[in-house]
Amino acid sequence: MEYLSKQRYDEISAELKHLIGEVYPKVQEDLAEASAQGDRSDNAGYREARRLQGKTISRIRFLQKVLEHARVLDPGVLPKDRVCLLSHVEFTNLQTNARMSFQIVSPHEMDLDAGKISLKSPIGAALMGKKAGEIAEATVPSGILRLRIESIK
Repeated sequence: MEYLSKQRYDEISAELKHLIGEVYPKVQEDLAEASAQGDRSDNAGYREARRLQGKTISRIRFLQKVLEHARVLDPGVLPKDRVCLLSHVEFTNLQTNARMSFQIVSPHEMDLDAGKISLKSPIGAALMGKKAGEIAEATVPSGILRLRIESIK
């Protein structure tokens, strides 16, 4: 089961609708056109159309699976005193005194540029369940990070 924000659930639904309603019919059209050109064994257009068809079908199936197993979280019922999914966490790296702020999200929503880290990442996993003022230890490739949680929103 995957937990998603309402926004991400809607984005995935829209992408799936676009793929099924617009992209896949176009791919089928291109495939039929390439197939009509004759010998398929020596037809680069046909091979490319088949590759694109497989890629599109694979993406559609993946998104359908995500939505099938997804549960939309209501941020209003989540605890506000400890780090959980959809929490905005500000913390300090105790080795470097660098202050960072991230939102903890599901792997399907992860976007470092937008300040969203996965709850399955080493830092996200270490922060989960902690309260403001507590120290979390995250094992990362460069060693162990000691992080002090400053605030949770």
